[in-house]
Amino acid sequence: MSETWDVVVVGGGPAGATAANTLAQAGKRVLLLDRAGRIKPCGGAIPPRAIRDFSIPDAMIVGRARAARMIAPSSKVVDMPVGDGYVGMVDREHFDEYLRARAATSGAERRTGTFEAIERDDDGTAVVTYRTARSSPLQRLRAKAVIGADGARSGVARQVLKGAERMPCVFAYHEVVASPEGDTDVFDRSRCDVYYQGRLSPDFYAWIFPHGDTASIGVGSARKGFDLRGAVAELRGDTGLDACTTMRKEGAPIPLKPLKRWDNGRDIIVAGDAAGVVAPASGEGIYYAMVCGEMAAQSVGAFLLSGDPRALRSARREFVKAHGMVFRVLGIMQYFWYSSDKRRERFVKMCRDPDVQRLTWEAYMNKALVRSSPLAHFKIFLKDTAHLISSIGRPAAAR
Repeated sequence: MSETWDVVVVGGGPAGATAANTLAQAGKRVLLLDRAGRIKPCGGAIPPRAIRDFSIPDAMIVGRARAARMIAPSSKVVDMPVGDGYVGMVDREHFDEYLRARAATSGAERRTGTFEAIERDDDGTAVVTYRTARSSPLQRLRAKAVIGADGARSGVARQVLKGAERMPCVFAYHEVVASPEGDTDVFDRSRCDVYYQGRLSPDFYAWIFPHGDTASIGVGSARKGFDLRGAVAELRGDTGLDACTTMRKEGAPIPLKPLKRWDNGRDIIVAGDAAGVVAPASGEGIYYAMVCGEMAAQSVGAFLLSGDPRALRSARREFVKAHGMVFRVLGIMQYFWYSSDKRRERFVKMCRDPDVQRLTWEAYMNKALVRSSPLAHFKIFLKDTAHLISSIGRPAAAR
């Protein structure tokens, strides 16, 4: 306790590791605390912008998806080719460790332990407490600032932010399997398959995402009691992937909505899943976690320089300015289109439209809504309205 860190970052996923790297590069004394054995269930897709903005090396890209296949409740499929580019696929076990190691190379110190609580020293300085093992003595770290990047059920957020314990979540579960030999119509190493079927998920979707020599087969749902493992088993059986060797199994909550506030107005801020920055409808989180981690780090840097805790507010403000509209649009999509198989069928059918495909990929690859094609947007609006009207049909109570 004789030393005081500029920043203690709790959690070493993409958000925490990026925050630690950003601050270490700025010359701050940073400690990155991460618990052992943590691998988040994740499809592992990252867009070209993430690869470019965060200098992700080719060695981390274990697969290149050049198309997505949308599968409707009727089993009809719509293929959406990416075009000239590709979606990078990463394995979180190795990708997250790379990010943590990069932060250490930049000057951050790494420690392994499980976060317990934040206390206050006699002079009001934040003290992060943690244990290296369940029965080990409590360890303490003094810090001028703390970044909580410890996941959707963040212990940091629940302690210092009102309402954080009520963050709505989808529960995700996946099984990482050895990829089958050769490509078939059912499994293609260059294609991500997304299943919009109520039998596999009543309110989200299931997926088969290739990772080179392995693949992620998973499902998400916010409905309590839904059998996630059973749904994955069913999907593997339907596709013949039940014959593939299972490498590991993982499950975790994924947030559905950003928290209304990310900082405590004093010296603590949250980032990544702890802040709720996972895109609705798609469940995409890696890119947004890294952006959020970088913005949180920049706001902490400004706070350390000025001593004004109001500087911490800039992270959420800048994130919402850059990505808030995308999150709102995707939230509306998820609420409406994922509510029944009838609507899922319409949604997949709508994805066949060339304008929808082009604008969807442009928005995904560049992480922004495309504003350069007003005629295409108008055409999509008319088609979407027609789909909405036809999918609403009779009132839910009458169906």
